[in-house]
Amino acid sequence: MKQIIKYFTDDDLYKFTMCCAVIDNFPRAQVKYTFTDRDNTIYPSGFAQALKEQIEMLESVTITDEEIDFMKQRCKYIPTWFYTYLKGYRFNHKQVDVRQDEEGHLFVDIAGCWSDTILFEVKILAIISELYYIMTGAYSHFDYQAYYDKSYAKGKKLLEAGCVFSDFGTRRRASFEAEDTVVRAMKTCCESQTWPGRFVGTSNVYLAMKHDLLPVGTMAHEFICAIGGMYGPQMANHIAMNSWRNTFRGALGTYLYDSFGWDIFSLNFSEDFANLFKGLRIDSGDNYEQLMRIVDKYHSLGIDPKTKQIIFSNALDTESAIKIQQYATDYCQPSFGIGTHFTNDFDAKPLNIVIKLIAAKITESWPFYNDTCKISEDEGKHTGNPDVVRRFMKVLHLE
Repeated sequence: MKQIIKYFTDDDLYKFTMCCAVIDNFPRAQVKYTFTDRDNTIYPSGFAQALKEQIEMLESVTITDEEIDFMKQRCKYIPTWFYTYLKGYRFNHKQVDVRQDEEGHLFVDIAGCWSDTILFEVKILAIISELYYIMTGAYSHFDYQAYYDKSYAKGKKLLEAGCVFSDFGTRRRASFEAEDTVVRAMKTCCESQTWPGRFVGTSNVYLAMKHDLLPVGTMAHEFICAIGGMYGPQMANHIAMNSWRNTFRGALGTYLYDSFGWDIFSLNFSEDFANLFKGLRIDSGDNYEQLMRIVDKYHSLGIDPKTKQIIFSNALDTESAIKIQQYATDYCQPSFGIGTHFTNDFDAKPLNIVIKLIAAKITESWPFYNDTCKISEDEGKHTGNPDVVRRFMKVLHLE
């Protein structure tokens, strides 16, 4: 079996920025993650063993001087000390437990120091997705020239419509080659002439380096959810925003607000935070309803929402992004992070998979973990133990 992940920075930028913030603010925190397949997929026989072998192969993947030099050049907000940490970082397959039941369902659990385990998530998801297509035979039918043409056409539509957009598709891509093809097509299209819109870059740091693009991204729900587990969900957003400010000094100013629902975030989103962060990211719920909530919140704080960037990233495709662009441009500075629609749009059905942080403790000396969860604006996308979700919703007066 070929090695699927060959490059250390073949990962989303926000995993590196969060890792940096974790070391800076929660250096002794311990966490647990678990894998969820929302479609309850039956994986081929032997899949768990093949996945274990791929995870063991990660131990040979280390960051190169070329990758560090690129990140230093394009990610100036990351403190220099962090690259010393990355140079010494090694994946440890013993922190990951992989198994498969008799029916073929897949189980993956990760546990350990937060700063050590945080870089597993995206890589493992990308491995699972590509490995699935290899072992089911779908991979051999992928036509990458046709995919380039299809991606170019998507880019052209978005650019003509004035959309500012990025590739967010590493975690559920059909293959590394699929994402590489998309990024190459989007860049070529964007540079072919002057457009109303703009292809900003990709969340994948390695592909940004390969194609001389901007690596884009800020944070994921994981950062807020872990803090919610350690300190409680009521103040998790406040602590997360303060921690982010402490590490990045106002850079990386787009905040992902929907880890525990809009209501508790809104209570924590005071005027100082609203002025500090350049915008918010919508990742669940109805895009239009969420936008108007944000607009109303900015107005209530005396801030013109047209000065703020709103990133839409909730299961977008080309047409839905264009419709949002036409509507949202009157209210804010819209931009779009598009994932699976870009990097997994072959005839084969994309996997609907996630790895979410489910428990945390502040220090390794604590004898117990605190459970945590994610309360999405889409009820069906809550993640975590259902009893924990209900407990958090009760605490937040969402029941």
